[in-house]
Amino acid sequence: MFNTKKLLLSTALIMASSATFAATTPENAAKLGASLTPVGAEKAGNSAGTIPEWNGGLAMSDDRYTNPFADEKPLFTITAANAEQYKENLTPGQLAMLQRYKDSFSIPVYPSHRTAALPSDVYEAAKANATSATLTDGGNGLDGFNTAIPFPIPADGLEVIWNHMTRYRGGALERTFVQVPVQANGSYTAVKINEKMSWPTSLKGGADAKKDQNILFYFVQQVKAPSRLTGNVLLVHETMNQITQPRQAWTYNAGQRRVRRAPQIAYDAPGTASDGQRTTDNLDLFNGAPDRYNWNLVGKEEVYIPYNSFKLADRGLKYDDILKPGHMNPEHTRYELHRVWKVEATLKEGERHIYAKRTFYIDEDTWQIAVVDHYDGRGELWRVAEAHQFQYRDANVPWLVAETLYDLQSGRYLVGSLTNEEGDGFDFTQRFKHKDFTPQAIRRLGK
Repeated sequence: MFNTKKLLLSTALIMASSATFAATTPENAAKLGASLTPVGAEKAGNSAGTIPEWNGGLAMSDDRYTNPFADEKPLFTITAANAEQYKENLTPGQLAMLQRYKDSFSIPVYPSHRTAALPSDVYEAAKANATSATLTDGGNGLDGFNTAIPFPIPADGLEVIWNHMTRYRGGALERTFVQVPVQANGSYTAVKINEKMSWPTSLKGGADAKKDQNILFYFVQQVKAPSRLTGNVLLVHETMNQITQPRQAWTYNAGQRRVRRAPQIAYDAPGTASDGQRTTDNLDLFNGAPDRYNWNLVGKEEVYIPYNSFKLADRGLKYDDILKPGHMNPEHTRYELHRVWKVEATLKEGERHIYAKRTFYIDEDTWQIAVVDHYDGRGELWRVAEAHQFQYRDANVPWLVAETLYDLQSGRYLVGSLTNEEGDGFDFTQRFKHKDFTPQAIRRLGK
């Protein structure tokens, strides 16, 4: 069997990985929109024909949830019984899930479709960033960056992770979803959450040069159910350089009726209403300051990743249909073969985090982290995260319909971003003011 998991980086890119934190050359940037897509993916398909050429992605449409691939059937389904045949295109975490749940977990593989599409101004910004954006303060901040995707032609692992953290997510949005800690026996209590997010340039009145200096985005998270958690609100001013200016966070506690600064909302602090099943920096598969890890760019690989998850987003599904003991119901998932950037993050000497190593697989077309394998301090594979995503055609935004974090040791798991029973879930038309992201604002929300 041909090993399609071989590294696909060019010699020039490998040499560039040892360079200083500098922008790419104009000659390299000229590849964007030519041999590379506007955000830096390889435009051509693979030699086997199992990954197609990128031809612009799905066209915009108001019909967000209609599945354009509803008539397709799986090409094959990977189970514990045949996993050896497909292991070259699976991550260690996926292989571990197949072995952990031999009788129930499977990976249905469908034809690959490169559906990612973004607004033209994001493409223009990415091309400009290619020759202007640089990493500062040892890779912990950005300079010369605008809008999204500072490093469409990345030279190292840290630049790839920054592309994920700064990727385009609509400019501003409001979403209502559920985050569900699922016990090993399949029992669960869904936590309903409302979130508002805005990048400075999408605020009403635009960005403020003074207020928004070093701000990546503003974020408010409010728990709406169950009743024992309602009234708790989190406010975050996400800074780009979190070393010179740490993430600014505040919480409103309904029981205490007080707003307090929350500097602990970072790194491996327990995530909101997650029953201890995720860290703060597990949200969105990774977020926050990257300074505790060394980031190694391994290269590109071809991996079966969750993609075009229209079945999972179906409005006719109930959470009981999706959430089963051990993992989500494979009847509703879809995997496709795509090229991903592989980045290994290892904990720096002297730093502390519950994950000693994390291996990231990042989709080349969207810069969305698709799969993460997490290792504990003993070097044992512990948790496996997956991002099930599709193209929000009404907003030209490729993003989540579910994010999962499976605990291989306890048998529990966490699912976030599910919206099947929450109407449209994601609203990309919202626009907010600076005053919506203040401690006074979350005090009013808590009441």
